[in-house]
Amino acid sequence: MKKTICLYFQVHQPYRLRQYRFFDIGKNHSYFDDFANKTIMSKVASRCYIPTNRLILDLIREYGGAFQVAFSVSGMAIEQMEQYAPQALDSFKELAATGHVEFLAETYSHSLSSLISPKKFKNQVLMHKKAVEEHFGQKPKTFRNTELIYSDTIGALAAEMGFATMLAEGARHILGWKSPNYLYVNALSPKLQLLLRNFRLSDDIAFRFSDREWGDWPLTAEKYAGWIAGALEKDEMVNIFMDYESFGEHQPAETGIFDFLKALPGMILNHTNLEILTPAQAAAKHQPIAPLHVPYAISWADEERDISAWQGNEMQQEAFNNLYALEDRIKKSGDMDLQRDFRRLQTSDHFYYMCTKLFSDGDVHKYFNPYSSPYDAFINYMNVLSDLTLRTPK
Repeated sequence: MKKTICLYFQVHQPYRLRQYRFFDIGKNHSYFDDFANKTIMSKVASRCYIPTNRLILDLIREYGGAFQVAFSVSGMAIEQMEQYAPQALDSFKELAATGHVEFLAETYSHSLSSLISPKKFKNQVLMHKKAVEEHFGQKPKTFRNTELIYSDTIGALAAEMGFATMLAEGARHILGWKSPNYLYVNALSPKLQLLLRNFRLSDDIAFRFSDREWGDWPLTAEKYAGWIAGALEKDEMVNIFMDYESFGEHQPAETGIFDFLKALPGMILNHTNLEILTPAQAAAKHQPIAPLHVPYAISWADEERDISAWQGNEMQQEAFNNLYALEDRIKKSGDMDLQRDFRRLQTSDHFYYMCTKLFSDGDVHKYFNPYSSPYDAFINYMNVLSDLTLRTPK
């Protein structure tokens, strides 16, 4: 039986907040930086989404069913592409039409709702499923939670919603001696199969590709395919999961990232015992080897691979709890503008900006943070939340 490579990409952009001062509270209900959102979406679409989608489409046409990928496109990304980069959204639809691209379900707002309540979480997922069907013509079979946040109970909820497969992080502290390169099942609901990210091989592309101080630089497609083949001498599957913006945005075109991607399928398929499948296909093909016990939530973020990137300090927890305390009242209000703003404020990025970690994780947070400090992010967010609270009927 052939060994499997699974390629999955996260596509997400948050609605960034404008500078919202204390004196705006109660007077100005415009929270989002339309100029920044348009500028960033347009830039990422031109550097990443459109050229990478074009390249993947060419590869699908060249290799047919031998080359397949999967995407999870957040509701926030879909909305912004509709507003600012419709050509990018059309290019994802063109990929969907090939029949060789799987679109996954996630939370519509790319939210942390799985950490607050099953009801709020399910509502977000159902909203996203509807968006995937509307835009890409697929009923998602596979679920991928925000930032790969996963636990036994979150997985069981995904199974309740009818998903057969879920993606998760191959975290060392969960796996112990076990390898991420096999299919596992949820400990509470064994009908849910789990694909685990091989974080070393994924991060070789996403973070280390252009690092000239890295011992394995430069990374060629031939070298990388050799590493995958080596990992699969004994194991069954390698799951390469990463941010889609790795192509052309985080790793600019001049690094050679597009040449690498163009050559990769051929180099993988040169190994006649390897094949490239979507998550749903990989889960259907392989037999799970064991349940994976994850009593506390894990993610793909930072060294800890836990939820501390979004819930690791009191600022983040206060902002999170205050936001969701408003949800029921906002839903009952029937105010569509209020509900839209609430959805956009749920995005995990807002809480990520408040992270106070140091060292290498802190450097990563700073790279993705538009604020000068986590405290500025917290103050700005709480000012917005104060105005949202005033707008919300009692």
